[in-house]
Amino acid sequence: MANNTSAEFDAIIKICRDLFIKKTRDYGTAWRILRPSSITDQIYIKAQRIRTLEDKKVSKVGEDIVGEYIGIINYCVIAMMQLELSADAPQELDPEEVAVNFDAKVNETKELMFAKNHDYGEVWRDMRVSSLTDLILMKILRVKQIEDNDGKTLASEGVKANYQDMINYSVFALIKLGIS
Repeated sequence: MANNTSAEFDAIIKICRDLFIKKTRDYGTAWRILRPSSITDQIYIKAQRIRTLEDKKVSKVGEDIVGEYIGIINYCVIAMMQLELSADAPQELDPEEVAVNFDAKVNETKELMFAKNHDYGEVWRDMRVSSLTDLILMKILRVKQIEDNDGKTLASEGVKANYQDMINYSVFALIKLGIS
């Protein structure tokens, strides 16, 4: 069976988007209160939980890693939205506006994934899911360091590119787990 990365990516993102929009309708955009460092910490918690579950192979609360990867994707989209919203933007955003913004962030991220797949091939298909988890954790540590440096970098890509990579690694993990 031939791989169709675009269709697999879209299927994963549909699951994430549907949940994101439902939660937006339930909770509004309460996430607007979060500072960038708090969003990064939420992503870190999810990635660290995945790593713990991968190592221990047992969940005491009955939730698997699939939901955590979905959470990483959605928190990364939140982070990218927050980066572009001005400080005086309203706390409560229209759900339709949020959906449009979600789609824009994901489409931009998908384009980046295809550019990188062109250069690297689809080497991620030969990787272990645990390696994708480790790469996400490394990206989180990079973002934390950039945040601690007040966003200044000397030779590195910024936080947005790291969030996009985390989305793509999470999508790859979910594809490898058979979710698409």
